[in-house]
Amino acid sequence: MTSSTRPFLNRRLAEFGTTIFAEMSALALRTGSINLGQGFPDTDGPEEVREAAVRALRDGRGNQYPPGPGIPELRTAIAAHQERRYELSYDPDTEVLVTAGATEAIAASLLALLEPGDEVIAFEPYYDSYAACIAMAGGKRVPVTLRPHEGSFRLDLDELRAAVTDRTRLLLINTPHNPTGTVLTREELTAIAELAVERDLLVVTDEVYEHLVFDDAEHLPLATFPGMRERTVTIGSAGKSFSFTGWKVGWVTATPALTTAVRSAKQFLTYVASGPFQYAVAEALALPDSYFSAFRADMLAKRDLLATGLAEAGFEVFKPAGTYFITTDIRPLGETDGFAFCRALPERAGVVAIPNAVFYDHREAGAPFVRFAFCKQTGVLEEAVKRLKALA
Repeated sequence: MTSSTRPFLNRRLAEFGTTIFAEMSALALRTGSINLGQGFPDTDGPEEVREAAVRALRDGRGNQYPPGPGIPELRTAIAAHQERRYELSYDPDTEVLVTAGATEAIAASLLALLEPGDEVIAFEPYYDSYAACIAMAGGKRVPVTLRPHEGSFRLDLDELRAAVTDRTRLLLINTPHNPTGTVLTREELTAIAELAVERDLLVVTDEVYEHLVFDDAEHLPLATFPGMRERTVTIGSAGKSFSFTGWKVGWVTATPALTTAVRSAKQFLTYVASGPFQYAVAEALALPDSYFSAFRADMLAKRDLLATGLAEAGFEVFKPAGTYFITTDIRPLGETDGFAFCRALPERAGVVAIPNAVFYDHREAGAPFVRFAFCKQTGVLEEAVKRLKALA
C-alpha cells in the first residue's frame, strides 16, 4: 500500500468518526429546533464568578502560562472543597492537578496508567470520550452494562465481578452517571471498593456531576471507602458545577504517585490552560453551601418539568437521581430505533435529542433509549414540552 492510499487515521481511532453531538447540533441549527441534545447550560453561572475571571484578566493574572499543576490558589481551593464536603484530605502541592476540563483529566489518567493490552472496565452506556481515550492509550475496554430496573438503570455486581480478569488494570467509574442519571449507592460502592482491593485494581472516578444529585440520592466519592484513597484518581470539573463549560477547568485528586503519573501525560497534551479562569474557579469553590443548594433545587425543578412533559408525550421516562440528563424509552411510541427517531424528531416536533446507542459497545442494548438534557432555561423547556406533545 502506498502512502497515497493508506488511511490517514490510525487503527486505534478508526471507529471514532464525527460525534453524534456535532451531527445533532447541526440538525438543530438547520431546522430551528430546540437543542436538548448536547449537555451545556444556556445561561451563565454566578455573576460573582464571572466577575472574578474579568478581574483576573484586568489584573494580568493568568494571561501568561500558569504553573503546570495549576495555580496555587485553585489547588488549595480544590483541596479545601474535598475536605469540607467529604472529609478527604489532599495536599494541594502534591495531590492536586488542574486540567483542561474533565475530558483531559480522563485522557491523561488513562494514557498515564495503562499499558497496551490492559483491560479497562467501564459501565455502559458511557460518556463517549471514554472509549476513545482507552483506545488512544492502547487499552481494551470491557463494558459492564447498566440495565433498566424499577424505573432506573442499575449495576449488576455479579456481572462486574465476572468481567474482571488477570488482564484487568483499571475500573473507570462514573457517578452520578451520564447518560442514565444513576447514582451508585453506598452498597454498590462498597462492593466496587472491595473488588478493587481484592484484585489490586486502579480506579478512575469521573465525579463531575457531584453537586447534581436529587431526591434521596447521595454522592459518595469512592476515595472515601476503605482501601480506595491510595488507588483512586478522582476527577472533578467546574463546568458542570458552575455552568461555565467553555472555561474548561477540571482537576484530579489522588496520591502523590498517581498525581505525578497523570501529570506526566497531561503536560504533553495541553501543557496548561484556562489561566484567568483558574482564579475565578478558586473563588467559585469557596461559595457557600446555599449556592450549591439553590443550584440543585433549580435543576431538580427543571428535571421534573421535562420528565412530566416527556411522560405526557408518550415516552417511558427513567427519572434521573443525578446529572442533567433524562433517558427515555421510545417503544411506547411505537419506535425501536433511537438513531432514526432522533434524526426525524426535529421535523416531527422541533426538538433535538441524542440516541443512547452511541454510548454503548452493545448498540442493540441502547437502541430504544433516547437522552434529553434539562440544563436549559425554564421557558425553553416549557416550549420543548409543548412541541413534544405533538408525538402523543
